[in-house]
Amino acid sequence: MMMAGGGDDGLDLAFKLQLAEAIQASPESSDAAYALALHAADLARAAHDALFARELAAIPEDRWAHDGDDFERPLDLDDPSSSSARRPLFFRVLFKGMASKDVVGPRVRDPGVAVLAAAVCGPQGEVLLRVQKVVEEGFVGGREVLEAMALMEGLHAALGLGIRRVHVVTDYRALHNHVVLFKCVNDVRLIQLHGIWRVTQKKVAEMLNQVVSVQRKFEQAELLLVYRSEVNYVIKLARDCIDDHIARAHAANASKERRETCSICFEDTDISKFHEIEGCTHRFCFPCMKEHVRVKLLDGMLPTCPQDGCATKLSVEGSKIFLSQKLLEIMVERIREGQIPPTQKIYCPYPKCSALMSLSELIQPLQQSSSKYTAADAVTLRKCVRCRGSFCIRCKVPWHDKMTCYQYKRRYPHARPEDVKLQNLAKQRCGYEFCYTCGKEWKEKKATCTCPLWEERNIIRHDGNGDVYYLDEEEDYYDEEDDYDVHYVEEGNISYNQVYWHYDDRRGNYHHYNY
Repeated sequence: MMMAGGGDDGLDLAFKLQLAEAIQASPESSDAAYALALHAADLARAAHDALFARELAAIPEDRWAHDGDDFERPLDLDDPSSSSARRPLFFRVLFKGMASKDVVGPRVRDPGVAVLAAAVCGPQGEVLLRVQKVVEEGFVGGREVLEAMALMEGLHAALGLGIRRVHVVTDYRALHNHVVLFKCVNDVRLIQLHGIWRVTQKKVAEMLNQVVSVQRKFEQAELLLVYRSEVNYVIKLARDCIDDHIARAHAANASKERRETCSICFEDTDISKFHEIEGCTHRFCFPCMKEHVRVKLLDGMLPTCPQDGCATKLSVEGSKIFLSQKLLEIMVERIREGQIPPTQKIYCPYPKCSALMSLSELIQPLQQSSSKYTAADAVTLRKCVRCRGSFCIRCKVPWHDKMTCYQYKRRYPHARPEDVKLQNLAKQRCGYEFCYTCGKEWKEKKATCTCPLWEERNIIRHDGNGDVYYLDEEEDYYDEEDDYDVHYVEEGNISYNQVYWHYDDRRGNYHHYNY
C-alpha cells in the first residue's frame, strides 16, 4: 500500500510540474493589457510634459528669475485629482476614405480600389500612429460610407493606444452633420442622440451605428469640422496607398500582356520565350519548337515551320536560341545531306558510323603514297571520310578483302530481311505517312488499317528496380555487342559471320547464335 501511495504521490508531483511548465510557457493573458497600459502611460507622460513646457514658456521673465526653480507639475497616473485628471489632454484623430476613381487621371486605367487612411496625433500634433488599408474587393458604397469606415479605423487605433479623450477632425460636412457624438460639459457626459441631418441611406445608417458603438468606449469624442488643409496628412496617406495599388495593378497587367498562348501546347508563356520564324512570322514557344525540330531531325528530315500548311524552312542561325549544340550539329548535317544530289548519296556501311557522303568526297586509298592495296582494288575500294573504314562502293558493304565483287555476291546472294526493312524505312524521308505496325498508308492524317495507335507496353518500360523510363531519347538504345556483324570484314582479316536471333519462350528473351 505504501508503494502504491508513493506511486500516486509521484504521479501527482509529475502532473503539477508539467502544469507549472505549461503555465509558464503559455503567454500571460494580461500581457497585452499590461503592454497597452505602459503605452498609455507613456502617452500621458508625454502629453503632460508638453503641457508643462507650454506653461513654463508663458511665465514672465521677472517671475521666472525669482521663482523659476520652484515651479513643478507632478504627474500621478493613479490619482484622479492630479493635474492630468484636472486638466485632461485631448489627442487628435484624422481620417480619410478615398476611392481611386476620385484621383486617377483620364489616361490612367482605374483599378476600382478604395482605401482608408487614419492617423492618431498627440496634443502637440506629433503623429503617434498611422493606418493605411485597402478595402476588400467588391466594395459597394459612396464617399460617406468610406469616410465612416475610415473614422472607425481611426477610433480603433486610438483605443488600441489606450486613449480615451479625442478630437476627431474631418473636412467632410455630410459625415459631420450625421454622426452622433459624446461630449463632456463640466465633467458631465452628455449624449447627443441625433445628428443635424437625417440619414436616409440604409448602408450609411448601419455604418454610423457602428461608429456610435465604438464612440461609447471613449470618455469624450468630439467631431470637429475643419478646413481641408488641416487633414492634408491623411489625404496624402490615402493617395499614396492608391498610387501604390495602381502601380501594382499596372505591373500585374503588364506581366499578363507580356505573355502569349502557344498554338501548339496552349500554354501561356512569356513572349521572351517565343521564337518567330523568319519568312512566315509564325510564333511558337521554345519547348515546342525544340521538340518539333528534334523529331524532324531524328526522322532524317529538314525541319520546317510547325504551322499546318506552312513550308518555311528553319535556319540554323535562327534556331540557335532554342536548340542544344548537339541538335544544331545534327541540323547542319541534315542541311548538308539535303544539298547532296540523290544520285551522289552514299552511306558508310559500318553500323557504328553510317555517315552520309557524296561520291565526290570519298577517299580512294590508292591515291595515298603508302597504300597497301593493289591496282585492281582501285575501281571499287573507297574509305569513309568520318571513320576511315574501307568499303566496296559497288556492293555497299565493308571491304571484302581478297574477294572480288562477283565472289562476294555468290557467297551472299540475299540480304538479310532486317537490312531490307531498314533500307525501306530509310527511304521514307519524303513525308510519306504509313502505319508502323502493318505498313499500310495513312491518308489525310488518318489510318487505313485497324491497328491501335499505341499500346502502353510499347511506350513505358520498367527496369529491374521498378523505375519507369521512356524510349523517347536521342541516344542509341543498342549496346555495342548488339551490332549486326554480318559481312563485316576488318582490314587484313577475313571473317564471315552470320548472326541469328531466336526467342526463347522458357527464358522470356532473345538470344543469338552464330552460323
